[in-house]
Amino acid sequence: MLVLILGLVVVTLDQLAKLWVRASLIYGGEPQAIIPGFFNLVYVRNEGAAWGMFGGQMPILIILSIVVLILLAVYHRKVLNPTFDHRIALGLMVGGICGNLIDRIRVGWVTDFLDFYIGPYHWPSFNVADSSICIAVGLYMLSSLWHTRHPLKNSANDTK
Repeated sequence: MLVLILGLVVVTLDQLAKLWVRASLIYGGEPQAIIPGFFNLVYVRNEGAAWGMFGGQMPILIILSIVVLILLAVYHRKVLNPTFDHRIALGLMVGGICGNLIDRIRVGWVTDFLDFYIGPYHWPSFNVADSSICIAVGLYMLSSLWHTRHPLKNSANDTK
């Protein structure tokens, strides 16, 4: 249940933020400084995957997203520990994949809008769904290391 609730929260926040960006910012327009010298809001249409890779391959990216969601649904018990942190990671991953999948199907691209930079060095623009996926992968990796090194910490309290 936690996985579904967290996934729905991520999808909802992601889609609301993207709707706001599409309604409030001009595509390709001037960045809106939030923290000058560090963070802007922009409206970018990403027709590929992370950092624009595989641009123009929307059907493949849609199929890949659906396949990953199916694999996560079928094999999550074999890949993830039944711990609270791994369920959070799964919820974040599912929510992020679904958020970007909705964009790909509905509008034909993914709306990115978070633009972080330091001086001339910009991180590629991203969105709530992308953030959720990255946090999920990081949480999964860190908690897997923790659970490997501290197996006694996987008590009955973690599996509730």
